[in-house]
Amino acid sequence: MKHGLFSRISTAAGAVLLIMSCSAARRQAAQIKFGACDWTLGMTGDPAVFAFARDIGLDGVQFSIVVQGDSLPLGNPALQKVVLDASGETGVEIASFAVGQLNDIPYKSDPAAERYLSESVDIAGAMGIPVILVPFFGKGDLVNDTDGKEEVIRRLKRLAPKAEKAGVVLALESWLSAEDHMKIMDAVGSPAVKVYYDVANSQKMGWDILKEIRALGPGIVQMHAKDYQDLYGKGSIDFPAVRKAMEDIGYAGWFVMEGTQMPLGIEKSMKADLDYLKSIF
Repeated sequence: MKHGLFSRISTAAGAVLLIMSCSAARRQAAQIKFGACDWTLGMTGDPAVFAFARDIGLDGVQFSIVVQGDSLPLGNPALQKVVLDASGETGVEIASFAVGQLNDIPYKSDPAAERYLSESVDIAGAMGIPVILVPFFGKGDLVNDTDGKEEVIRRLKRLAPKAEKAGVVLALESWLSAEDHMKIMDAVGSPAVKVYYDVANSQKMGWDILKEIRALGPGIVQMHAKDYQDLYGKGSIDFPAVRKAMEDIGYAGWFVMEGTQMPLGIEKSMKADLDYLKSIF
């Protein structure tokens, strides 16, 4: 009799724990929001991108701070208002900013890049956007560039206090491994410097993306969804496994699509990728 009662209690307790576990997973999944890069949508730095993103069904847009001539037009409060109004009117959020032209104006060597990123922090602070993607591709590539990495660290140390005060995180995206990214973050020593993790870029470099996500943990501030081979679910990225790794580190927030394969055209391909991600999350 006692044994039967104990068994029933244990079974009931196990069921409660299972329900709690499933509920926690659902809460985590519900906290993932889906966005897309404005350049992927073919509308770099264009406020009209928010209406297009709404029609696709996206929650947000990663919006570009564009370098024009020798300045950043988004530094103008009037243009900031246009962008914020476009976001507010459509209900599509600004997931983060990106300064993509730093791939051609390398932060590791060009003095102008240091000024542009500093001014971008001012813009992000004024507009209340907490993350700026800082890319290191093309001319800015840091792979096998020890001097470049050291200069990036020196520059980030100078800028980090300003970013901290503005409530802005500088999110580094590169071909580097999680280990190398962690070395840079440790050397800078600021909560304002984290990683923008791109699953496909890391896979392309041969890194184990699931181990990398778990190793970086809270060092990841935002993530790119991408697959170099095909539409999501048909290519090489195991998105269900990526979701599990994200859950393991307690990641919640933006999963921003940066598509490279658009076989159906931008709108239909983005909708197909978004539908797939929503089925996984």
